[in-house]
Amino acid sequence: MHSIEDVIQFLNHRNLSVTTAESCTAGLVAAMMADISGCGEALQSGFVVYTEQAKHNCLNVNFKTIRRYGLTSEEVAKEMALGALHRSSADIILAITGTAESNDDLNGVICFAYALRTPNGYRLLSESKSFSGDRNEVRSAAATYALVSLPDIYEKIQSHSENRL
Repeated sequence: MHSIEDVIQFLNHRNLSVTTAESCTAGLVAAMMADISGCGEALQSGFVVYTEQAKHNCLNVNFKTIRRYGLTSEEVAKEMALGALHRSSADIILAITGTAESNDDLNGVICFAYALRTPNGYRLLSESKSFSGDRNEVRSAAATYALVSLPDIYEKIQSHSENRL
């Protein structure tokens, strides 16, 4: 597993910039990046979009997608990533949505989507993970996971052209 410092070095070494699109983590990924000296080259921007309206207005997430799959689904995470991709010039988009606190089976289920800008468009990868703990432990674990996974996700997306949409 990479440290956050390793991730910033990885991004800086490859001249890659990141924009985040965060719902349940409410900007934690961007804040974690900003905690590291030298992040200014790697961190471009961040969107915090907690509500349906914010996801739609800021990132163009379709209300039909939200109704069909749920506000905290991989499908919504993918649309968040694509919306951020179109609204920034970052090389990598990291989108997160999920349920950090509920009384049902979705408790602790967090959905991630990563978009990589390429010369021919973009590539997209998504996944869902379960985290345990209280609300803020889940949020922190999800933000940390998303950030420290970036080098591996980047390499995975680069090597699998079938992820391109």
